[in-house]
Amino acid sequence: MANRVAIVGVGQTHHTAHRPDVNQVELMNEAVRAALRDADLSIKDVDAFLMGNMELFEGSYLVDMWAVDGIGSYMKPGAKITSGGTTGASLAIAAFEYAASGLFDIVLAVGFEKQEEGNTQAGIVAGSDPLWGRWIFTSSLGIFARTALEYMRRTGAREEHAAMLRVKADRCACRNPYAHLKLNLTMEDVLNSRMLVYPLRFLDMCPVSNGACALIVASEAVARRISDKPVWVADWVTVHDLEGSLMGAMPDVRTHEIAAAELYKRNQITDVRRDIDVAEIYEPSSWGELEWYELYHFCERGEAWKLAEKGTTDMEGEFPVNPSGGVVSTNPIGATAMIRIAEAALQVRGDAGTHQVTREVRTALATGWGGSDWTTMVLLKKSL
Repeated sequence: MANRVAIVGVGQTHHTAHRPDVNQVELMNEAVRAALRDADLSIKDVDAFLMGNMELFEGSYLVDMWAVDGIGSYMKPGAKITSGGTTGASLAIAAFEYAASGLFDIVLAVGFEKQEEGNTQAGIVAGSDPLWGRWIFTSSLGIFARTALEYMRRTGAREEHAAMLRVKADRCACRNPYAHLKLNLTMEDVLNSRMLVYPLRFLDMCPVSNGACALIVASEAVARRISDKPVWVADWVTVHDLEGSLMGAMPDVRTHEIAAAELYKRNQITDVRRDIDVAEIYEPSSWGELEWYELYHFCERGEAWKLAEKGTTDMEGEFPVNPSGGVVSTNPIGATAMIRIAEAALQVRGDAGTHQVTREVRTALATGWGGSDWTTMVLLKKSL
């Protein structure tokens, strides 16, 4: 029987547009040290290491081969993982598997991105056919513009509804010391920002961030011994659909619905807003957040814009979503999906500080998403 596992340490850097003072390994080192301090452990206590980023975006390869000193993995087993936008979540899930296997008691995972050292957009476009692939892979702008247009056509939602969610995210980010963009936005700021591809505006999209995040995971017996506030990993699921995305299944991300259905069924979740207290979802665009509420079954189809109007998903709302400020505020791609899990864990512990939600958090949901239609979902609990 597999071990039950818990998150016992969380560490982040302060995410920003520029970090010329550190190299990639030094950036990871900051997050690793923070996680070790949080767990009250030393590097010698860690049995295995996992690290990852999107090396195509920096153009600097095999960073795991020269990160040994920076993350403390000398002569320890581990692996490097890259899975697009879900890299951070894939690292966390691999850490859960390592600790659950019984082979390792304490596992450290760290994801990072230092995008100022490369060209993220060039990396994305270079991976597609220059003619046929342009319609699908021109960039996330094309994906989310199509998402927005289809959602508006189907539901009657307006630009104002996406702007409401963007302002909500910014209010949360302004309370989060680690967030990148803290802009004190108004609805007018969002609606008057530069049009990218109608109806997608500049402030509807996530930034290019530099930063790192680390998690320390322990098997049950060790977690109970070393941590006063372990966050239990109740379940996790990964679904990806390369064929569907290549055939143009996006913008309606069917992997979200498949993953949600599986996770909820296994954990007897029949009413998401009743059974889960807070969610940290991977939303590279405010339009994506709007539609994906429905794919994650936070509400019925066509009803997400009503949640935006009512403030249901605000930090003080009935069902807080992204009290950290989300991806539209902070996006160091190799760490982004791990930040969702880390922030959800902090909410369960009650340690999110100035961006802690007002309701008691016993159960939290964290999701990840990346190109080729890759969805991850992780369910965290205060107790098992």
